[in-house]
Amino acid sequence: MEYKEMYEQMLSEYRQVFEKLDQAAMREFIDEVERHDRIFLIGVGREGMATRAFAMRLMHMGKEIHWIWDDTTPSIGEGDMLIATLGDGCIGHISYICERAKEAGALIYVVTGSPSGNTARNVADKVFFVPAAVYRGTDDVVPSFQPMGNLFEQCLLIVFDMIVMTIVDETPGLTFEKMSGRHRNVE
Repeated sequence: MEYKEMYEQMLSEYRQVFEKLDQAAMREFIDEVERHDRIFLIGVGREGMATRAFAMRLMHMGKEIHWIWDDTTPSIGEGDMLIATLGDGCIGHISYICERAKEAGALIYVVTGSPSGNTARNVADKVFFVPAAVYRGTDDVVPSFQPMGNLFEQCLLIVFDMIVMTIVDETPGLTFEKMSGRHRNVE
């Protein structure tokens, strides 16, 4: 496939995902993120990388953010939120983490390309469906010519960035300039 044909197909897939994405569900997710000051996040692989980028931006916004796998992550509990990205909705060790966090009283929000997956159906308190082709997914999503879960992973990064931009736009006194003041300064 030639370069132009490839990027045109990718852009077409993005457009389809963003047009199919339920804006009311995105709004509900945004409201929960805004409501919670202490947020824990988890994800693996490439979708985990997109989720870590989201975690970084939430920290830049002034939220108390913890990545589940970090050694310095404190206990989770009542009033906390866990955002778990599970492309196919049923990654075993992430499901286990969600179950433990739910037992501790945290709100479990699963972001997935497959809401029929076990964790999304049976553990999550809330689910945000990003309707993009995902590795091992079985739900009605935008198909992709790209391998495995590329489309989901790419769209996840963009959707998370759109969420951050929306929150900044809606929060009096919060600006990208203020966020940059929280950027790591020991590079």
